[in-house]
Amino acid sequence: MITMCYKYINHHFYGCLKLNNYLFVFFVLLIIPFTAQIKSEIIVGAERKQLYLNYLEDKNIALVGNQTSLVNGDHLVDVLLNEGVNIQKVFSPEHGFRGKADAGEKVKDNFDEQTGLPIFSLYGKSKRKPSKELLRDVDVVIFDLQDVGVRFYTYISTLHYVMEACAENNVQIILLDRPNPNGFYIDGPILDSKYSSFVGMHSVPVVHGLTIGEYAKMINGEKWLNNEVQCSLKVIPCENYDHLSKYVLPVAPSPNLPNMTSVYLYPSLCFFEGTNISIGRGTSFPFQVYGAPYLKSKTFTFIPKSMSGAKYPKHKELKCFGENLQNVDLDSLCLNSGLNYNWLVECYKSSNYADDFFNENNFFNLLAGTDRVMNLIKGRATAKQIIETFQEELQQFKLVRKKYLIYQDFE
Repeated sequence: MITMCYKYINHHFYGCLKLNNYLFVFFVLLIIPFTAQIKSEIIVGAERKQLYLNYLEDKNIALVGNQTSLVNGDHLVDVLLNEGVNIQKVFSPEHGFRGKADAGEKVKDNFDEQTGLPIFSLYGKSKRKPSKELLRDVDVVIFDLQDVGVRFYTYISTLHYVMEACAENNVQIILLDRPNPNGFYIDGPILDSKYSSFVGMHSVPVVHGLTIGEYAKMINGEKWLNNEVQCSLKVIPCENYDHLSKYVLPVAPSPNLPNMTSVYLYPSLCFFEGTNISIGRGTSFPFQVYGAPYLKSKTFTFIPKSMSGAKYPKHKELKCFGENLQNVDLDSLCLNSGLNYNWLVECYKSSNYADDFFNENNFFNLLAGTDRVMNLIKGRATAKQIIETFQEELQQFKLVRKKYLIYQDFE
């Protein structure tokens, strides 16, 4: 594009350039931002069919996908079937194939109404890892999920188990990469293995700064799979993406992350899921507010109600007083990248340091990946003091992370 613009300038403005070189400089300064904007359009891995369709010829295919698995607005399943790809079955993560189930809601096996393909849930009562029987007739697994770059978002846990099953059954994975909307920073404590769970399986910080393709490379490279097995992994990268890119998700990745405000606030607000504070589940603005019935010094109010994607919201039908973050400037959220512990510290203080502020099920520690954050808050530490406690381990993680980067980093 730049070459074409140069030829146009050279042909039409040559006489003017001889008279005034400043005109040329001025024109180029105007045209370069325009051409850069065109060049920077991000193309996700699924759209780059020329890079992976040949690997699918005459193969039996399983797909790990959901409502985010789109190719220019069409579902990847439909696109591949139209290309003659032999899809045998679909595996779905938390929230199901259509992305409508509640957080934590067990999803049953089903059939896709449009294609008739069997859908096997990887978030059911017992099954989170594809069995040997389910992979017996599969040559290649295609993995295509839109992640949000946070350790407790369970799509990377599903990725772990799929990779493990494929390694154990000699099945190749082709991962179609997508941008990380929170890929422009790294923050939070590193997971302590004592607090390993499905909402945190690996020794990474809360915000890891990797695309799901880069994360898959790390799982393989660090030998985090059972018995240190490694799978045959091929990542189809995005085009025109780097870790400074601000990527707007074309579809909600799950029911309670409906917009970019919620996606940016999610890493900080999700800690409240382990407390008696609501983050707006059961409203039209989840992960954009926080509140509880006892925070009566706050003027903003909301009442959680049972609805699709939030059947049993915290403080159902009770008036909650809290903070409205819906109108926070998105650019400021990106510029001030980092977890916000001030909200937790403030709410704990407003609860009069109540014993029931943190849920008894230890979920807060599973989300944090450590008991240090809870203990510091109970010890009335400031947000700054909390942040200072894990800076050294973050630096160590950054060195490991660099080995698996596919895209230009933000540092």
